[in-house]
Amino acid sequence: MKKIINKQSQAFLEKYLNNSSPTGFESEGQKLWLDYIRPFIDDYYTDNYGTVVAIVNPEEKYKVVIEAHADEISWFVHYITKDGFIYLRKNGGSDHMIAPSKRVNIHTDKGIVKAIFGWPAIHTRRGKDEAPSLKNICLDCGCSTKEEVESMGVHVGCVVTFQDEFITLNGNRYCGRALDNRMGGFMIAEVLRLLKKDKIKLPFGLYVVNAVQEEVGLRGAQMIAHKIKPDVAIVTDVCHDTNTPMISKIVQGDLKSGDGPVLTYGPAVQNNLLKLIITAAEKNKIPFQRAAASRATGTDTDAFAYSNDGVPSALISLPLRYMHTTVEMCHKEDVENTIRLIVHSLTSIKNNQDFRYIK
Repeated sequence: MKKIINKQSQAFLEKYLNNSSPTGFESEGQKLWLDYIRPFIDDYYTDNYGTVVAIVNPEEKYKVVIEAHADEISWFVHYITKDGFIYLRKNGGSDHMIAPSKRVNIHTDKGIVKAIFGWPAIHTRRGKDEAPSLKNICLDCGCSTKEEVESMGVHVGCVVTFQDEFITLNGNRYCGRALDNRMGGFMIAEVLRLLKKDKIKLPFGLYVVNAVQEEVGLRGAQMIAHKIKPDVAIVTDVCHDTNTPMISKIVQGDLKSGDGPVLTYGPAVQNNLLKLIITAAEKNKIPFQRAAASRATGTDTDAFAYSNDGVPSALISLPLRYMHTTVEMCHKEDVENTIRLIVHSLTSIKNNQDFRYIK
């Protein structure tokens, strides 16, 4: 298959992933995303919390959404001791187990303050069985007093992100923090680029949504779904590559990076829309995998599906290794095949298509 990701889009991907977009503080990343897609769209708008909606064919009444979320997990400064150590609260599903010895950025009004998650040397922990927890992990920014910390601009409520940046492994694996789910934002941006490049005219309005605050309960998608009132929604997010050590396939299913995007079955997924996507994959020889959700998908799919009077929605996921760490990893071919699948799914949807089961 012809490669999709070119030098320009690769450069955008690296810049986009290396930018910090913690939940509730996504605006700088959203500006980067919007600047990249401007040449490919007819119009856009934003909401009060930072979700960006890019539009193609705004004059059309039938509305199809493709969506990803823009935020990454992070931390909040919660308590500063008199000795200058900083204790934290989670902002989203941050993993305290990976924190010790990590380098971080504390985002302040004065700029970035560098710090580390300190951890006692192994020599001092012999005979103790104490795992990292929010009670014992803390930041050290090289200060000796609370006043010294505060003089740098650090205060309760400052957001904290890991420093780790994007790398490529073995030429075909993308690795870094926040692939969940800015890789989704990249993929829907590339869908827009391809539609423009290939002069594909869609018979409906396309609303490309990069939503905020997914990591704390699908909040951005909930807000924007009620504003757009779409007729159809295709959401892209990440799921677990279960072919790494310490993961039970009996519990998590059998999904593997490199074997294609994952299509999910579950109550929130509208089966007629899912069949359309499967048909598009099979017709265009795009490999895909299947997963089953218990009750909710846990993604913005749920927010769109249960908004308004019920919106036919489906989920296309990217298999990801080591989710919610600083070394999240996906396969480049899965990224390209997800982009292809979204494009072919869009071109399979008819204007005013009725997805109801019973007519």
